[in-house]
Amino acid sequence: MTVTINGTTGLAGVDGSAGTPAIQGADTNTGIFFPAADTIAFSEGGVEVMRLDSSANLQFNSGYGSVATAYGCRAWVNFNGTGTVAIRASGNVSSITDNGTGLYTINFTTAMSDANYSVAGAVSPSGVNAALAVQIFAGTPWATSAPTTSSFSIVTPVSTTNPTDLAYVCLSVFR
Repeated sequence: MTVTINGTTGLAGVDGSAGTPAIQGADTNTGIFFPAADTIAFSEGGVEVMRLDSSANLQFNSGYGSVATAYGCRAWVNFNGTGTVAIRASGNVSSITDNGTGLYTINFTTAMSDANYSVAGAVSPSGVNAALAVQIFAGTPWATSAPTTSSFSIVTPVSTTNPTDLAYVCLSVFR
């Protein structure tokens, strides 16, 4: 095996493994190794715990028993939908447009790569006692639209016919 260290190429020729990583400290079974082309992996105690694969996917072992791709939350928001709409806290949400009673458009700070994301939501009323849901691009009778890379629309109905402004609307976007 040839190991090359110079100012131009850095450390080369050592891929290592989870048990004996190429870059390690005093703990020789914990460090960084290179299991495949264009892939960087990390080990702890001789076990692979995280990697960045050739498609730029972050993979990690967090109780799964093996390294698996992490599907990150790309945006989230907690807002008050009553009166003047107000964002309590958010990530990657620039604003919310109030389109009428129980009708909102959530606008992203940074656009999604495409509109094939998934939205999960939860709502809690203020003084309303009913089964609640968040409907994405519900269509008729509410003039909402299909998701785009920059925004999506929701309806917060208390029943199938009555959109309602609610005190707590919490949404998470996964892609």
